[in-house]
Amino acid sequence: MARPAASSYGRPMTSVSSRSDTAPRRVTILGATGSVGTSTVDLLRRDPERYRVEALSARKSAHALAQLARDLGARFAAVADPAAYRDLKDGLGTSGIEAAAGEEAVIEAARRPADWVMAAVSGATGLRATMAAVERGATVALANKECLVSAGALFMRRAAETKATVLPVDSEHNAVFQALGAGRRADVRRVILTASGGPFRTWPIEAIRSATVEQALRHPNWSMGPKITIDSATLMNKGLEVIEAHHLFALAPDEIDVVVHPQSVVHALVEFRDGSLIAQLGPPDMRIPISHCLGWPARIESPAARLELGKMATLNFEPPDLARFPALGLARRAMEAGNGATTVLNAANEVAVAEFMAKRLSFGGIAALVATAMEAASGRGIMREPASVEEAVAVDHVSRSLTLGLLPEIAAKAS
Repeated sequence: MARPAASSYGRPMTSVSSRSDTAPRRVTILGATGSVGTSTVDLLRRDPERYRVEALSARKSAHALAQLARDLGARFAAVADPAAYRDLKDGLGTSGIEAAAGEEAVIEAARRPADWVMAAVSGATGLRATMAAVERGATVALANKECLVSAGALFMRRAAETKATVLPVDSEHNAVFQALGAGRRADVRRVILTASGGPFRTWPIEAIRSATVEQALRHPNWSMGPKITIDSATLMNKGLEVIEAHHLFALAPDEIDVVVHPQSVVHALVEFRDGSLIAQLGPPDMRIPISHCLGWPARIESPAARLELGKMATLNFEPPDLARFPALGLARRAMEAGNGATTVLNAANEVAVAEFMAKRLSFGGIAALVATAMEAASGRGIMREPASVEEAVAVDHVSRSLTLGLLPEIAAKAS
C-alpha cells in the first residue's frame, strides 16, 4: 500500500508509532451503527481505558447514534440524513455532545482530530468522508470498498502524499496484509483471495437466476449488511475485493487469484516465488481484522472464538464458476480495462442490487444490468480515470442515471 501499511510489511508508521504506548488512542467511527461499526464499538467497550471516542456518524439511525455517543463519551455525532437531525439532537439531550447533520457533517466527523478512523460508511457516498481523513494524514481503517473501487488510484496516491496510513479491514485484505509480513514484496508471486461461494455455491444456474431476495440474504457464514450480503451471493463482492487488492498492494491483475473456500476459515494466502504459501486463518468474525487494525502495530485481545483445528474435518477449495457467477468476471475485466471502468462497475452494481432488493429486478438481472451499463458507458465516453473526488462522484452519478435508464429493458429480459 502507499504509505500504506502493506507496502511496508509491518514496519511501524510515524502516525501510529510516534504516540505514547500508554496514551489512549483517540478514534472516530464513520458508520457506527452498521455491522462493521457495531463490531468496532464492541471492541471499544471491552477496553474503555485504551480508547477515547472523538466522533461517530450514521446514515439515519439517529436514536441509536445518540445512545452510542452518550455511552462512549463522544465529542461529536453526525447523521447523514438531515431529516434525522432533530431526533439526534433530542437524543443527545444535555450531554454536551455536538450534533450535526448532512453529508458535510459526516465529512466534519472525519476531519476531527482522531488518531484512528474507522471508514465503514457503505457505498460511494463514503468516498468524500474517507478522503477527508486521508487528507489530514490519519490512520484509516478502511472498510469502505467503494473508495478503492471508485477512485483507487487517486485514493492511494493521496494517502502516499499525505503520509496517511491505510489499514485493510476486510477479512481477506487484512489476511493478505498479515501474510505479506512473511517475506519481501519482490518475492511475492501471487495473492489468493478466498470466497465462501455464498448461499448459491452448489445451485444450478437456472435456480440461481430466479433466486429470491430472502434466499440471497441467507449467507452461510457471515453476518453482514444486506448490500454486501447480496454482493456475496453474486460474487461481485469478491470481484470488488480483487480490485481493492490491486490498489492496496500494488498488484498486477495476473498476480491476484480467487478460490472458493466454503468454510471461510482461510481468508487469503500469499504465494512466494520459492513455492511457499502463507495463509491467515480465523473464524468468520469481523472483530478479528478490526482488532488487528485497532491495535496495529501491536496486537490486542479479541473476543472472537478460537479455531479448534482438531474439530475441523476438512477444508475445501475449488475454482469459481464464472458461468454461474458472471459478476466476478465483470469486475476483473473492469480492473484490467482501467480508465474509470471500475467506477462505472460499482455505480451500476449499487443500482442493480437496490433494484433487486426492491423486487424490481431478478437475481440473474443484477449481472446483466451491470454488464449492459458498462458497455453503454464505454460507448458514450463516460468512462475516465477520476483525477479528483469530484470527478469520481460525477462519473458515479452519471453511471447511476444510465443504469436506471437501462433497467426496464434488462428487467424485462431477465424476468
